[in-house]
Amino acid sequence: MYITRRFYIVLSVVVALLASGYLWSPMFLIGRIVLLLFVLTVIADGMLLWGRKQALYAQRMMADRFSNGDENEVRVRVESSYRFPVGVEVIDEIPFVFQRRDVCFRADIGAGESKTIKYTLRPTRRGVYGFGQIRVFVTSPVGLLQRRFTCGEQQDVKVYPSFLMLHQYELLAISNNLTEMGIKRIRRVGHHTDFEQIKDYVAGDDFRTINWKASARRSKLMVNVYQDERSQQVYNVIDKGRVMQQAFRGMTLLDYSINASLVLSYVAMYKEDRAGLATFSSDFDTFVPASRRPGHIQTLLETLYAQQTEFGETDYAALVANLNQHVTKRSLVVLYTNFTGLVSMQRQLPYLQQLNSRHRLLVVFFEDEELREYVSQQPSAAVRQSTEEYYRHVMADRFAYEQRLIVSTLRQHGILSLLTTPEHLSVEVINRYLEMKARQQL
Repeated sequence: MYITRRFYIVLSVVVALLASGYLWSPMFLIGRIVLLLFVLTVIADGMLLWGRKQALYAQRMMADRFSNGDENEVRVRVESSYRFPVGVEVIDEIPFVFQRRDVCFRADIGAGESKTIKYTLRPTRRGVYGFGQIRVFVTSPVGLLQRRFTCGEQQDVKVYPSFLMLHQYELLAISNNLTEMGIKRIRRVGHHTDFEQIKDYVAGDDFRTINWKASARRSKLMVNVYQDERSQQVYNVIDKGRVMQQAFRGMTLLDYSINASLVLSYVAMYKEDRAGLATFSSDFDTFVPASRRPGHIQTLLETLYAQQTEFGETDYAALVANLNQHVTKRSLVVLYTNFTGLVSMQRQLPYLQQLNSRHRLLVVFFEDEELREYVSQQPSAAVRQSTEEYYRHVMADRFAYEQRLIVSTLRQHGILSLLTTPEHLSVEVINRYLEMKARQQL
């Protein structure tokens, strides 16, 4: 049993009436009568609330797994079997990792009715999250006492890489509306590469595709029809070293890379290419061969679920040796990593060149959006007078310049690169993949 605020307010009024009896004696009698009525009302309120053993039921409804970095909906359904309207205060015991104290909802439920409460949670780490029980505090129309119901059961939910984003791209791809997500429509350059069939010439066909031998046999013009080259291999290679532990909006660079690689794998398979996966840190860690068979996305999802960053330096020599051993066919290798500066990139440049000599390498690394905004701001007069702030601004500008210089250096060595913010990573990677495919650069 819990006492409400209304209880204390009414009790204060009773005490004030009894105390005023010392000044005017009739008020003491009135106070005693009001006190008696108050006690009877409290008893009646208790009988209303505790008249039935199980008068209220609450159940939590949510997906079996959560999507990392996305808003996941949780619903709490509260059913009342009271014969009168009640007010409820619902507290759902969410996982402590969210550090939220606002998952408390108030609602009014009619006699024998039910109500569904909805809220969302945005996890920023993969793993298992534990939900507790549901606490429901009920008050009758009298509102002096509160009864607590403990409902529901403890639940564990696994947080996977962003499959909600994957479903969003899937629906847009089916409806041919990928431009809504920022995916560009890229005009194909040159000819298709795989021969498909020979057909009759119609006005508008490219005369360079005329098949003269078939035309001579049929005594009319015939043209060759080509289609997109299919079954190309696309490998997402993810660095799990300490440089990927940097956080942006609660999620690490590793998590952003995992989400982007999952979406890119789906888009590649939608384009009839084969998608694979590799992760590395101090040694070559995980490898999933490229495929587009049914259920392959689920395999990638389960593999990416358990990936975690490490504190050691990444070994690019082990990556080159093992990747060349496992992947014998020329493929598109999308390498997700990060560089602390130009010197750190130059240390890995020989290995990147080796990868690029056997495959088409695309190096994806991250731009610090907060740093970019800081550099774009002109220092105020007060900042210019401060030596410390001045040098801080100069160092930030130098670091941003080095990131652009990394892109230029990689381009000079024939290596494709993509400098992007974590927030726009998925869209930028897909756009670059579609551009490379349209220009036959894979």
